[in-house]
Amino acid sequence: MNIWVSSYVFCSAKMLASIALGALILTGCNSVNPYFNPAKPHHTAEGFQNNYNAKVTKTLDDFARWQFERTRDGLPKPPQTPTATTAPDLAFIQANAKAQGMQPAMTWVGHATMLVQASGLNVLTDPVFSERASPVQFAGPKRAQPPGLALAQLPPIDVVLISHNHYDHLDKNTVVELSRQSQGATLFVVPLGVKSWFLDVGISNVKELDWWESVVVNGVEFHFTPVQHWSARGLGDRSQTLWGGWAVFGTDMHWYFSGDTGYSQDFVDTQKRFASRQTPAQGGGFDIALLAVGAYEPRWFMKEQHINPAEAVQIHQDLKAKRSVGVHWGTFALTDEPLDQPPKDLAAARQAANITDDDFFLMAIGQTRRIDTRFTPQP
Repeated sequence: MNIWVSSYVFCSAKMLASIALGALILTGCNSVNPYFNPAKPHHTAEGFQNNYNAKVTKTLDDFARWQFERTRDGLPKPPQTPTATTAPDLAFIQANAKAQGMQPAMTWVGHATMLVQASGLNVLTDPVFSERASPVQFAGPKRAQPPGLALAQLPPIDVVLISHNHYDHLDKNTVVELSRQSQGATLFVVPLGVKSWFLDVGISNVKELDWWESVVVNGVEFHFTPVQHWSARGLGDRSQTLWGGWAVFGTDMHWYFSGDTGYSQDFVDTQKRFASRQTPAQGGGFDIALLAVGAYEPRWFMKEQHINPAEAVQIHQDLKAKRSVGVHWGTFALTDEPLDQPPKDLAAARQAANITDDDFFLMAIGQTRRIDTRFTPQP
């Protein structure tokens, strides 16, 4: 049987999806974890688990209830307002791509894909440029609008960060093309267990990390951090590879990327882990945090694995980030809320927490936002 989704957040009412996804939910981990370290609580003999809620996936009965209710209620409803888009500032992006004179900036491509230009590096998060978030391009969740930048419009990419292996975060066609464009020079930094997948598709410039491990590229530190989620790309591989967020430290910007996550104490842990290097005298906390704000309804089904905007605001506070930007919304209709619901819920969450829309903002697809250069104390 061909399965065109690997995670039940991509479900539709089609029978193929229901059968395939039901099989995925019922299928356990059948292989031995070659990375198993009994000294690490998030390691299991078969794969990996979360720090504070070991397993966040649902049962087949839960899945069937969700599918019945969303079909009965006609969800998700079509958006009343399309996701804002703008023509990319290609002149700035290309001029800013050089290590010398680079100004911290980021351009939203769509969903969880952000081009971050800082500290002399051009970095992409979870790049997905394909028409569908799916293993095939004839079925599966379809983009509501094109990527904010085409692959051919990207500057040379130094580093690609992958948070986990779900299809809306790791797209084969995209990463193969990125590697081809750079003639193998792009470094892919991935969760533990994902490197073998890259090798299978012909990409060898890969570094895989466990939680709290890091790699340094041209003086910039990329730390893989715990979040609460899971992984799978097919039948039988649930949670056999790791998932996580990214904390990035450069001289001119500290930034964070959540990937997919449910709310947990992991974000307080992350802030405490790096607090000694983010004191006020050292420039303070993360200059910008890229936090998921979409794919969160219904809460009874999604809460453990996907944060809603109110929880994203709490994470912004937990991390003690100076500013945050919402990602993972407005691109693929994955869950029950309309594509235009996250901005409304984020506005309410900001108001409740007394946070300004400049401190936690949204971007148009294709928009570039410049970030203030981080204060660094003089020796």
